[in-house]
Amino acid sequence: MRTILITGPGGSGRTTVAAATALKAARNGTRTLVLSADRTDTLGAALGVRTGPAPAEAGDNLTTWRPDATERFRADLTAFQDRATTALDLLGANRLDAEEVTPLPGAEELALLRALRDAATSDTYDLLVVDLPPAPQALALLSLPEELRRYLRRLLPAERQAARALRPVLGRLAGVPMPAQWLYETAARWDLELAAVEAVVEDRATTVRLVADPGPAGTDAVRVAGTALALRGLSVDALVANRVLPGATNDTWLAALAALAAQQRKALDEWQETYDVHEVPHRGHDPRGTHDLAALPVPGVVNETPPPVEWPLQDRLADEGVLVWHIPLPGAIREELDLIRRGDELVVTVGQFRRIVPLPSALRRCTVDGAALREGELRIRFAPDPGLWPRTR
Repeated sequence: MRTILITGPGGSGRTTVAAATALKAARNGTRTLVLSADRTDTLGAALGVRTGPAPAEAGDNLTTWRPDATERFRADLTAFQDRATTALDLLGANRLDAEEVTPLPGAEELALLRALRDAATSDTYDLLVVDLPPAPQALALLSLPEELRRYLRRLLPAERQAARALRPVLGRLAGVPMPAQWLYETAARWDLELAAVEAVVEDRATTVRLVADPGPAGTDAVRVAGTALALRGLSVDALVANRVLPGATNDTWLAALAALAAQQRKALDEWQETYDVHEVPHRGHDPRGTHDLAALPVPGVVNETPPPVEWPLQDRLADEGVLVWHIPLPGAIREELDLIRRGDELVVTVGQFRRIVPLPSALRRCTVDGAALREGELRIRFAPDPGLWPRTR
């Protein structure tokens, strides 16, 4: 199934573009589901129909879904309290009733990830359009499955379950209860669910579509988002330049808008050097309803699988005695870039975004020999460690 993740700066009209994209695909005969995580029904306002916590038909081949984070959060917390009764009683804790539980910050995003997983693993739809939060929150959301799985592996390693026969003895020696089997089982279930979400995000048929108003603020936001998406290994299939003004004034537009149109054109020319840009003209009002959405020239959905974002490893051992790892980071600024080697992992930080990636097996037997940022690409040099590198006769 094809998945399109739509995000952009706040106020860029990404929900409208998501709705128009889904509507265009549905009218072309593609079974389409459009997802949204907004608490308010902005998606329904754009489509002219109400959306809710259950998938609902919004037209031929078009289904909408706005998952309800409250009920799922209550159910998860209630189930956790039931399983952790012994530990809670030991601490003298008072249980929370479902009626008094309100979702914590981030519950909407988690509900969206679960809905994304459920929709992607079903055979009901051919296309999934996801109206993500604004770009910074969306990027944090997309990195969540990988980060949480890493935390689980560190805090509750699966291999520790082999010592479960010794837990009663260790508990008596320590004087405190040891982690119960259900805790490991819960961690394994969480890891499985997160892996399913991660597989959808990293699938080659999943791409990101950026939406932004052309201008200085939009240009900065697109640069940061493009770099962060490259760090996650996600490809951008199109950049939708929204609310583009005409280049020349006429009887409809005031002459004062000419300067703003020129500013937009400058941003568009810059974006076209990197992205497949699609211009959506300003209609003089916020689009509402399917009639308005159908008139927006948003890019269509192609069935071709886009090429993956690759981090190639170049062998220069014969000439320079090093291996070079190429990490594409378009738009990255040297002053915002930081690298840390931590055991068999590499911590890459670009501005406010960070990713911890495992090193390829060959690089684990090397030491970092230097790094440089050239033409939107981070090139890290690794020199073989004589104590670990295989020797040849």
